[in-house]
Amino acid sequence: MMRTRPPLQGSFGAVASTHWLASSSGMAVLERGGNAADAAVAAGFVLHVVEPHLNGPGGDLPAIVRVPGREPVVLAGQGPTPAAATIERMRAEGIAHIPGTGLLAAVVPGAVPAWLTLLRDHGTWAPADVLAFAIELAERGHRVLPRVARTIAGRAEFFREHWPASAALWTDPAPEAWALVRNPVLAGTYRRLADAGAGKGREAACDAAIAAWSEGFVAEAIDRHSRAPAMDSSGAAHAGLLTGDDLAGWRPGWEPTMSMPWRGTTVHKAGAWSQGTALLAALAIADPLLPERADAFDADLVHVAVEATKLALADRDAWFGDGADLGRLLDPAYLAERRALIGDAASLELRPGALRGEPRLPHVEAATAAPKPAGAGEPTRGDTCHIDVVDRDGMVISATPSGGWLQSSPTIADLGFCLGTRAQMLWLEPGLPTSLAPRIRPRTTLSPTMLVDDDGTVAALGTPGGDQQDQWQLTMLLGMRVLGLDPQAAIDAPSWHVTHLVSSFEPRVWEPGGLHVESRLGADTIAELERRGHAVTDAGPWSLGRLSFASHGPDGTIRAASNARDEQGYAALR
Repeated sequence: MMRTRPPLQGSFGAVASTHWLASSSGMAVLERGGNAADAAVAAGFVLHVVEPHLNGPGGDLPAIVRVPGREPVVLAGQGPTPAAATIERMRAEGIAHIPGTGLLAAVVPGAVPAWLTLLRDHGTWAPADVLAFAIELAERGHRVLPRVARTIAGRAEFFREHWPASAALWTDPAPEAWALVRNPVLAGTYRRLADAGAGKGREAACDAAIAAWSEGFVAEAIDRHSRAPAMDSSGAAHAGLLTGDDLAGWRPGWEPTMSMPWRGTTVHKAGAWSQGTALLAALAIADPLLPERADAFDADLVHVAVEATKLALADRDAWFGDGADLGRLLDPAYLAERRALIGDAASLELRPGALRGEPRLPHVEAATAAPKPAGAGEPTRGDTCHIDVVDRDGMVISATPSGGWLQSSPTIADLGFCLGTRAQMLWLEPGLPTSLAPRIRPRTTLSPTMLVDDDGTVAALGTPGGDQQDQWQLTMLLGMRVLGLDPQAAIDAPSWHVTHLVSSFEPRVWEPGGLHVESRLGADTIAELERRGHAVTDAGPWSLGRLSFASHGPDGTIRAASNARDEQGYAALR
C-alpha cells in the first residue's frame, strides 16, 4: 500500500501531533535535553495557540503515560461540573438540553493544571521553560491555518453581535488564511503562570503555577466572567454556574488504565468517564469474526467491524459515565452475547446489552436534514488535537487535549481564552449514568491510546474526532494487526466511521445505519455495504481521521507516523 510519508525511524526521540509547530516545539525540547514529559507539555501549550478552534487553556486533557519499568497510567485532566450544576437549576433556565455553546455547559478547565501536573511529576524542566514556546507564538504571532480563518469568518457576525470580547480578539479584523495572528493577552496569562514559580525549585514552581490557575488570578477572572449572561445555542443568554471555588476544589489525578490483550499487544485506555473502553469492546466483539490476515479492507471485514462498533457504542451510550462499573463489559460470556447479534445485514436499531440489568438509553430523535445550530457542539471530523511523544529512555505519552475552542464560549477578556463546554455531554434526564449532577466528570469523547506489545514495544496513538476518535483508531489497529501494515501505511489506509450512535454533542441525535466511508475503500466494497443495508455516505478520498503515532522498541528503535489529511499533522524524529 502506498504511503503519503516515509515510515520514520530513529533512536533519539519523536514527537507526532496535529500541527507541525507543536511537533517541532516538542522536538526542540528533546534536542535541548528535556524528556518526553517536558516535550509533551511544551507541545500542548503550543496547540492552545496554533489550533485555537480545536482546543484551548479552558479545555480538558486525558493522557496515558508510561514511565520505563512501570505500567501505563492515566492522567485525568477532565474537569468536573460546577457545584451548582443540577438538573433542577438547568430546567429553571428554561432549556431542554444543555447548550453546546456559551457559559451553562462550562466545567472546571482541566487542561492547564493537568499539563503542569505531568511536568511536576515526570518532567525535568520548569514551567517558564516549557511555556516559552507558546508565549513566543502568542506574542510575536504565527501564521493562522485556513481552517481557523474559516471558523472565525463563520462566527464573526455572531461574535460582533453577542460576544464582544471574542470579536475584539478574533474579528477585529478577521484574519485571512496564513495571516499573522497574535494573542498577547494569552501570552501575558502564560507569563504570569511562569512568574508564579520564580525563585522556587522545579516542583514547587509547578505547584505555584497550578495554584495561580486554580486559586489565583485565573480562577478570579473566570469567576467574574461566569456571572455575566452570554448568548448560547439555546437562543437565549444565560450566566454560567462555574465559580472560583469550583476551580480551587479540584486537581487532576492519576488513575489506572482499563486494558485488554489483543493480537500480540495490550491496549490501554482511560476509564468509564471516557468513551475509551468502547474501543476495547469493539475489538473484543469483532475479533473472532475477523480473519487472521487480510490483504485489504473488504466488505466482510468492514461490515463486522462496523457492527461490532455499533454494539460497543450502544453500551457506551447506555452504561458509561463517571464512576460507572464496566467490570463485565469485557467478560467472555457477555462478549459472546453481543457478538451473536451480528448478522449479514446492517443493524438499524440501537442495541445496548444488559450489562448491569435492563439497559436504558436517553431519549433521542433520529437525525433529520435540519441544519445544525450555528456554533453548536463541536467542530466535525477533525475537532480536538492529539500529541504522541517518545524519548530515548522509553518514556511514552499519548495525550488528547480538547475543549475551550474559540467558538465554544465567549472570550475572557482578561485572560485571552474561553471556557470549554464539556457539560453538553450530560443529560437533563434523571437516572442515567450521564445525568447532570454536581462535581462529576462529563463522559468525554477524548480517548488517547497506548499499546504495550508482547515484545516490549510501547506505542502511543490517537486522533481528534469526537465520537469518531475510537472508530478511527480501530481502523488503524485493524490496518496494523489484520492487514499487516506499518503505522504510517495504517494511518494512510482508507477509513470509516458510524453515525449510528447517540451524538455526544448538540444536537443529540442519531442516524440509523449511518456509515461514513472514504471513497478509497472502492466502489465494489461500498456497493456491497449498501446492499447489506448500511446508509453509506461517501466522504471523499482523504477525509476521515487525523491520527498520529510514536513508539519505543526494546532495542531502542523509535518510530513515528502522522496524518497527511488536512495537511497539518507532522511527526518529528531523530
